[in-house]
Amino acid sequence: MFWGSTGGVRRVLTAKHERLRALGWRHTVVAPGADGPAMIDCGGLPLPRSGGYRLVLARGRARRQMEFVAPDLIEAADPYTLAWAALDAARHLQVPAVAFCHSDLPALAARLIGGPHTSALGRWAERSARRYLVGLYRHFDLVLAPSRGLAERLQVAGVPRVAVQPLGVDCSVFTPQAKDDAWRAALCRHHGLPASTRMLIYTGRFAAEKNLPLLADAVRLLGPGHVLVAVGNGPVPPTGAQVLMLPPEQDSRRLARMVASSDVYVHAGDQETFGLGVLEAMACGTPVVVPEAGGLGELASDAGLRVARPLPRLWAEAIAASLAGHPAALRRTALARAQAQDWPWVMQQLTQRYAALIGRPALPPAQPRQLPAPMALPQLARHR
Repeated sequence: MFWGSTGGVRRVLTAKHERLRALGWRHTVVAPGADGPAMIDCGGLPLPRSGGYRLVLARGRARRQMEFVAPDLIEAADPYTLAWAALDAARHLQVPAVAFCHSDLPALAARLIGGPHTSALGRWAERSARRYLVGLYRHFDLVLAPSRGLAERLQVAGVPRVAVQPLGVDCSVFTPQAKDDAWRAALCRHHGLPASTRMLIYTGRFAAEKNLPLLADAVRLLGPGHVLVAVGNGPVPPTGAQVLMLPPEQDSRRLARMVASSDVYVHAGDQETFGLGVLEAMACGTPVVVPEAGGLGELASDAGLRVARPLPRLWAEAIAASLAGHPAALRRTALARAQAQDWPWVMQQLTQRYAALIGRPALPPAQPRQLPAPMALPQLARHR
């Protein structure tokens, strides 16, 4: 259901789709609005104020679509109707079923029903969502979580067979070498900004849980000469005189150029399970400022600046500190973490998990290959 017009989940699924097929695996995406080779559109009703998501109601249709392609394994990327359809199809085909936990459903339910502040109604919604997840995920052969914190919360809640599976970044595209001063100067000229403007960038959906108004307020407190470049779309965009909104960028190389050419990458979402945009910024060598809570805080630990509370003043102070200097230790840690989650390594781990479940031979260990300086990354051997 998270197959929207933009956002990290679609980009991750697309990357997995392309890389699995390149490795010789047969891989099909079943999603609302999916279109292209080995893509199946399962329909769905548009969800208001969701940034392009669709709610799938036809469980039986989705099950039949999955059964038609006769997979050896089915992975569900959301915990709603498609997850139950995946379980139905897996039982019928007698193949393993994997769940990938892309969203923190209890936290999302608490915010949607109880509001942005803690309330009795929000706590009830959180407990109900947690019970639902346990009841769903206990039927899967494996549940993957992109961060250690989320995996631990699932385990404490009672979900069995949970494993940490980080997401990947293409370090041959998202690299410090993607920085383009000429592009940045042209962007400033086009939008009437002084060349000395300090550019803060956010990429992704404009949704309530991303807390974009908080970033807009923080940039306003920083004063003239600072601008928030928000790349994406959605129902809750940031607003203000110091906000520059740009449309979603589907081309990875152009997106990497944007991120690498900015002064700081900012993301205020406190319900993120991972943070693909933050990982891409770390791979580009761009300083990151994120919340201390959630998957973003875990990802940026010792690799960026983390803000303890969602207060504009604290965010402005953290951004100002990041603009004042990016310590070499943070930069080294950020680059090393991104390189450790380069897609070849991630795909090796993921396909080994798949192979263990379906009983096919696992891929041999990745062999290093030489990439442009300053880093050498692994190459995953082709599966045959």
